[in-house]
Amino acid sequence: MTVSLEYNTERGKLLISEYGRIIQKMVQVAVEEPVRERRQIIANEIIKLMGQLNPHLRDVVDYKHKLWDHLFVMSDFKLDVDSPYPIPTAETIKAKPDPLTYPQSRIKFRFYGKIVPKMIEKISEFEEGPTRTSYINAIGSFMKMSSKAWNLEMLNDDEVMAHLESLSQGKISISESDDLQFKNMQQRKVTAIGEDKYSNGGNHRNNQNRNKFNKNRNFKNFKKRP
Repeated sequence: MTVSLEYNTERGKLLISEYGRIIQKMVQVAVEEPVRERRQIIANEIIKLMGQLNPHLRDVVDYKHKLWDHLFVMSDFKLDVDSPYPIPTAETIKAKPDPLTYPQSRIKFRFYGKIVPKMIEKISEFEEGPTRTSYINAIGSFMKMSSKAWNLEMLNDDEVMAHLESLSQGKISISESDDLQFKNMQQRKVTAIGEDKYSNGGNHRNNQNRNKFNKNRNFKNFKKRP
């Protein structure tokens, strides 16, 4: 008795590998069934088996629609049965989405992004007054912080004022007499802030240790009294 082995390389193409070779053969049997009523019964049973073999598909919205689409894909769109959903075709399944259009606008100062120029453009349309000045103060302070986060160094006041005038296309002209809060912001290094923080914490701990030592010494002296 001779047994002939059948290798996967000699078999037909496995269209959807998640369902395995058995489901693929069952779909082929349904395609070759001449009686439509029996073909419909076989297709319904295959759908049930596909759902049992892949329970994770139940978490997908309208997963039965997905199972029916997979059934028609595995039949190479040759299965003639009724479906509760629109029957897909090779063109609809293999259709590619439209290409996305990427923005082509250039950013003049990358560390400001796109939001800051839009805000400056909006503020430049305001009338002269305290509201306009307060917004310029806020934007200028934010520009300093953005530069600090990007370049690890904070811009000086002259550079911030030049950038404001450049991004507003000359609509915001800042002079030295203007009352701007971001001019008074001192350039502080992260290390200096850290040193102040830890130095204060160290002084606090030293005071606690000194008080504890004094309490222990006073208690010992109290015990030595006659």
